[in-house]
Amino acid sequence: MWVTAGASAATTASPPKAPALVMGLGLGGFVDGILFHQILQWHHMLTDTGENPASTLGGLETNTLVDGFFHAATWLFVVGAMLLTVRAWQRRKLAPPWRTHAGMLLTGWGVFNLVEGVVDHHILTLHHVRDDLGAPLGWDLAFLALGVVLVVVGLALARSGTRIADDRDGGRAARAS
Repeated sequence: MWVTAGASAATTASPPKAPALVMGLGLGGFVDGILFHQILQWHHMLTDTGENPASTLGGLETNTLVDGFFHAATWLFVVGAMLLTVRAWQRRKLAPPWRTHAGMLLTGWGVFNLVEGVVDHHILTLHHVRDDLGAPLGWDLAFLALGVVLVVVGLALARSGTRIADDRDGGRAARAS
């Protein structure tokens, strides 16, 4: 990174990670909703409540509506990430290295899996990863394990990207913040 004499402290501070983290939350929700709810049709938001089975027209209609609210919420995370990104640009903060950005996306996706898995699958029991099977616990635990792996790999990738960027600029960004 080149730092000129007239550069502000904001341009030399470490690049923001929050936009990628928030975007990862939203994209993780989209993967869940698009893949599991729509393409594979393994579950919908309320399929384990007993009142809204996907095997009835009324249950499917209710689940489709609630799935839409779920997609709207994940869309808001992506919009929030975009606003955080634009705000960082306005403050003249530099984009993070690709490794850092990708790592934070994976971390956000993993956090989504962990929160959604614990809250919806275990605490509220709204649905399971596979509501079409008789024993969904293994799938739910695998979903949580994937979340842990995504967080661990994502954080490691983000840290390696930050270290590489610090090595390239001689540590100036870290000292300036």
